[in-house]
Amino acid sequence: MSSETITPKGKAPINWPGTIVLLGTPLAALILIPLYTYSHDFSVAAWVSFVLLLAMSSLGITAGYHRLWAHRTYEASLPVRIALMIAGTFAIQNSILYWSSGHRVHHRHVDDIERDPYSAKKGFWYSHIGWMLRDYPSGETDYKNVPDLLDDKLVMFQHNYYIPLVLLTNLGIPALVGWAVGDLWGVMLLGGLLRLIASHHVTFFINSLCHMWGKRPYTDENTARDNFWLAIFTWGEGYHNYHHIFQYDYRNGVKWWQYDPTKWLIWSLSTVGLTKNLRRIPSFNIKRAELAMKFKYAEKNLAIFGHNVNEDIAQMKLKIADEYETFTHTLNEWAKLREQELQAKKVAVAERIHQMDIKLKQEFHAVEQNLIEQSQRVELMLRSLRKEAKRI
Repeated sequence: MSSETITPKGKAPINWPGTIVLLGTPLAALILIPLYTYSHDFSVAAWVSFVLLLAMSSLGITAGYHRLWAHRTYEASLPVRIALMIAGTFAIQNSILYWSSGHRVHHRHVDDIERDPYSAKKGFWYSHIGWMLRDYPSGETDYKNVPDLLDDKLVMFQHNYYIPLVLLTNLGIPALVGWAVGDLWGVMLLGGLLRLIASHHVTFFINSLCHMWGKRPYTDENTARDNFWLAIFTWGEGYHNYHHIFQYDYRNGVKWWQYDPTKWLIWSLSTVGLTKNLRRIPSFNIKRAELAMKFKYAEKNLAIFGHNVNEDIAQMKLKIADEYETFTHTLNEWAKLREQELQAKKVAVAERIHQMDIKLKQEFHAVEQNLIEQSQRVELMLRSLRKEAKRI
């Protein structure tokens, strides 16, 4: 689903590979699945394969393409990286290199109609799927923003052999599962075809609905929203407002109770050493963003009634302004205390090193004195032996 050429006038040319995959697969499902069900029943194993393979391909995008490669929110061992690469390829959303490059552009220019590849300000259809059906200028990429991925051998292997890998995974995996459970065509249709369509639109909801439906508890500087219901369908990616202000956190559902299976997968793998260096935004920074938005919403709510209760509103605005000033003062004081704490820790460490140095010097001195005493005793013994030798 790439874009290489731009027409100077009129509509952008059709992106035929993207169009065939994104529109052809639903059409194929509408024809093939009813035809199959007319003379066959789907086995329980076929429906289970749909769920499990959907989880596999979706997590390949969320944990792999998105949080590992696009944002570098954690590090993964080679076996995990290979597994996520295979799972992401299985989802057919272009290569890691292409996907990550476009996503980084999205974050850099979010909501910019000209530069955001899938700006929600162009409407639901465009941000959901339309941007992939035509070779829009915003879809162009030269990979200058992914130099880290250009140096990643696994990423480049997948990029260079993307089409063969897509065919191998999307034909091979369902066929292997279908053969193993004794329902080849049932798994191919549900775990292969229907799963692929569901996987696509689950991801596309993040670009469209997650910028249109929900709350903005952390920032209102972009259209991204937090939405619990979308988090369920998008494997934790529905907490999109948080993600757009703190994109380098490996968690999207930052609260312990928020549904984010991608976060749980990454953390679980870290407990057995398969992932490491999980990046987290300090809780104080998160709380500061939340409080700032609460102040902003309070001011907006007061402004709504300003035309008929001006005096009360003015007093409440002053009170909110005082509260915000107090909050800012507390924030600055906390920062100073934090710096003092760090300095104190440095001093404490330095003092501990100093005490250890003194102790080591004392122990060394004791050993040195012992050696000197032993040397003196040996010297006396040698003198005594020399005297005895002379007598003899």
